Amino acid sequence: MLNTIFKSFLGAAPVWYKACIISFLVLNPVLFAFAGPDSSFILGWIVLLQFIFTLVFSIQCYPLQPGGLIAFQALLLGLTDPKHVLHEIETNLEVILLLVFMVSAIFFMKNLLMVIFTKLLQAIRSKILLSLLFVISAAFLSAFLDALTVTAVLITVTIGFYHVFEKSFKNNEIDKNEFEQGKSFLADIMMHGAVGTALGGVCTIVGEPQNLLIADKAGWEFMEFFYRMAPVTIPVLISGLFCCVLIERFKVFNYGFELTETLRNKIISQAEIADAERTDVDRVHLTIEAILGICLILALGFHLAPVGVIGLFLMVFLTAFKGITEEHQLGGAFKESLPFTALLVIFFVIVAVISDQQLFTPVIEMVLATSENTQVPLFYLANGALSAISDNVFVATVYMNEIVQALENNVITQNQFDRLAVAINTGTNLPSVATPNGQAAFLFLLTSSLAPLIGLSYMRMVYKALPYTIVLTTVGLACVIYYI
Repeated sequence: MLNTIFKSFLGAAPVWYKACIISFLVLNPVLFAFAGPDSSFILGWIVLLQFIFTLVFSIQCYPLQPGGLIAFQALLLGLTDPKHVLHEIETNLEVILLLVFMVSAIFFMKNLLMVIFTKLLQAIRSKILLSLLFVISAAFLSAFLDALTVTAVLITVTIGFYHVFEKSFKNNEIDKNEFEQGKSFLADIMMHGAVGTALGGVCTIVGEPQNLLIADKAGWEFMEFFYRMAPVTIPVLISGLFCCVLIERFKVFNYGFELTETLRNKIISQAEIADAERTDVDRVHLTIEAILGICLILALGFHLAPVGVIGLFLMVFLTAFKGITEEHQLGGAFKESLPFTALLVIFFVIVAVISDQQLFTPVIEMVLATSENTQVPLFYLANGALSAISDNVFVATVYMNEIVQALENNVITQNQFDRLAVAINTGTNLPSVATPNGQAAFLFLLTSSLAPLIGLSYMRMVYKALPYTIVLTTVGLACVIYYI
């Protein structure tokens, strides 16, 4: 009986991982019972580290279940209370609406995005230029759309190309070396695209969920957010593009694989077939998606409504004009957004624990005791280091709450608050490309069905992301120091 329960617990997660989570859940009440309420500060830190553990090993098991169990136990032990959790949810309602409605709405624009990326690969022969345009396209789209959706589209397109390569190999039209070269080419393109989502996502209020959270607490609208981030994000974007060109030009860090003429012709042939099979209805749908995409950018730029509300109306218009009216068709759009939305609420439980137990207060007080110019790079580096192993939204929430409290207590000025908010946003978005844990798009790619097909393991992604990590982190730090 117990063996069956253990096997069922957390499903396909490794045995060692299950044992760790069970140990945490047994250990916490024991520590609380023996040490008593006076030890809540230490127990709060233990719970926080346990939760970060679930984020670090999210590849082994999605953090919602193990992290949720730890968060629920923290509530039972009195480390926080449901009213405080509800307050955190209410405060960050816009972020939740962004995830629920905007991400779901973009689901219905996948066809247009797939056509864009397919045409790029079909039309451009230069690997350097193609890589550069993939980064630029992913960056631009992620600045206005959701990075996960852009990554999902890239994965879908790449899987299609992979199947073309695989079919050619099975039909003996190409040899094994050519097939492996094709797979490495796709791995290069996917990594450039994934990095592009990070480069664009940091620039705008809707680029990443934590951006909206930061903007909400700082009182910034779409254009103000863009202008405040621009002294850091624009130089970083330009540096990222140069980095892309250089690593492809010199073929370092396992980049530089070319697409053979045979495989290119196969892709072109497949694209021509898809164009020929596209009906008038399909063309109308693509036109609708393009028009509404432009409307989305304008609505965000002029802040016509809260982001989540804009996403809701975008979904209404897209589905109405594309004739998607059945409930099960609509339900598919929420598959990508709702799991992370649920995880986000779990984040807020842990954030409430951090706040109630004042876990970060000693560290924050020590940092705020330094000069104002020193505080900014320290916040940038602290956010970057934690975001590389944990979730960006979680990290941003924690640090923003701390500086909001510091502002309310007159520890820092409004101007310094704004500077620190920029440091937190750029810190959570840029150095986090170091690992798949740090970027949701990277983790999504790693856990997708595509990754094993094209040989993208955890360490290979870390290695291929390394040049970008160095460039984005150092340029971002320099801009934070000298321009913020």
